[in-house]
Amino acid sequence: MIKRDGKNTSLWQDLEDLEGYHQVPPSDHVDVIIVGAGITGITTALMLQAQGKKCLILEAHTVGFGTTSGTSAHLNTVLDTPYQTLISNFGKQQAILAAEAAQQAVEHITGFIEKFQISCDFSRCDGYMYATQQDEEKELIKTLEAINEVGIYAEFVDDIPGPMDYIRAIKFGEQGRFHPLKYLKALYVEFLKLGGHILENTKVIKTIDQEGLQRVETAGDKSFYADYVVYATHTPPGVHMLTFKLAPYRSYVMGFELADNESYPEDLTYDMQDPFHYFRKAAYQDRQLLLVGGQDHKTGQHNNTDFNFTELESFVRSTYKVKEVVYKWSSQYYESTDGLPYIGYFPGKKNKRIFVATGYSGNGMIFGTLSAQIISDLIVHGKSTYEALFSPSRCKPIAGFSNFMTENIDVAKHLITDKLSVSKIHSYGEIAKGEGRIINFENRDIGLFKDDTGQLFAVDPVCKHAGCVVQWNSTERSWDCPCHGARYDPTGLLLTGPATTGLPAYEINGDD
Repeated sequence: MIKRDGKNTSLWQDLEDLEGYHQVPPSDHVDVIIVGAGITGITTALMLQAQGKKCLILEAHTVGFGTTSGTSAHLNTVLDTPYQTLISNFGKQQAILAAEAAQQAVEHITGFIEKFQISCDFSRCDGYMYATQQDEEKELIKTLEAINEVGIYAEFVDDIPGPMDYIRAIKFGEQGRFHPLKYLKALYVEFLKLGGHILENTKVIKTIDQEGLQRVETAGDKSFYADYVVYATHTPPGVHMLTFKLAPYRSYVMGFELADNESYPEDLTYDMQDPFHYFRKAAYQDRQLLLVGGQDHKTGQHNNTDFNFTELESFVRSTYKVKEVVYKWSSQYYESTDGLPYIGYFPGKKNKRIFVATGYSGNGMIFGTLSAQIISDLIVHGKSTYEALFSPSRCKPIAGFSNFMTENIDVAKHLITDKLSVSKIHSYGEIAKGEGRIINFENRDIGLFKDDTGQLFAVDPVCKHAGCVVQWNSTERSWDCPCHGARYDPTGLLLTGPATTGLPAYEINGDD
């Protein structure tokens, strides 16, 4: 994640001369308010500002705070949801349209890089996918057929970029990789140069329609007005129809320096395990790194993240000769029920002035950019080629129904069982430094965390979104909701997710 002391870190140093652009617009009424300053929000704002719309970005934390800064930044037209699944759920022609949309998103990114001369370690490359056992091989054959069926050329190959053991592999072209924050920074600067405005540390609570004018209320009791509002927040705040069509997941990434400089792959590589792993090369200062991601799981579940990193590291060391683990982090994404994201008009709203983009299922750079194109087209022209395919209001009784039921049964389970699985302790000494635990004290459930100095922090562990009990994330040191993905720091401060307020804190006196 980005961590900024005061105004800037080295990445943002040269924005100091642009601070004047951050000022609130002369009027509290703008054409479009974009909520969220990640890849979706910044790209949408830039596209709209370039077409004459006066835009204001409202960001709860800082630019790039969320998943954009945690992505491994694969630019892939072969999506995480297999094309055979999309063909089954949507039909061949719609799956072809999804593939074309992904290709167009890559072209938008490369177009911005060329237009603004962005130095972001961008490289065109190929993609490889490999199977290690017979069941995977059968699925790989289906994957190859579906990729070709939607118009992306793929073929079987005898060699892949890496020392993995495999029994079958395929190759597909026209993929890419880049540094997401260097890219985001450049788009942000261009947005400011065009007269755009942004307010950081401004948490949006809700939007109220006032006869076509949208009033956006923030946590600081300040309201802003716009003709249109775009929620570019990964998941929209509050409880609504999309709440039950999204599932939050965490994915883990580690950066390795290898013992052999010739071992770094130039291309993108994916295995077919469940969850799968993904590999790419990245530049860090004066050396190369191997970025490997995987170990995905539902947010708030399987939360021994030390174990997840250990498993991921063990997996990599079984394949590569590792010199050093340089970085490790995790990030959050949301999966839709049918395999495609929800992009367009916010469902359930009476007017067509509020937009949403969510459910990227691990392809945030692609779908974040595509969302910007779709939403800006809808605002400026009133239509988009991809409007129907990605509509958040799409109704497909069969496609995704099983996933819909599974995810919501899982939510119901946590609503009940987590309230029953609390600890009983006799003294705070039973909690180790760095540990968080849900305890029961005088018939009251408390989320208790002890920091490295022994100081205790206590919060109400009931998530402020839909009432689930949060779970402790040991490595990230956060309280994570297993139902809809809201996340809080040890003191209860809201980090990300659909909740709009933090967890109330309890004061601890002595050993009471």
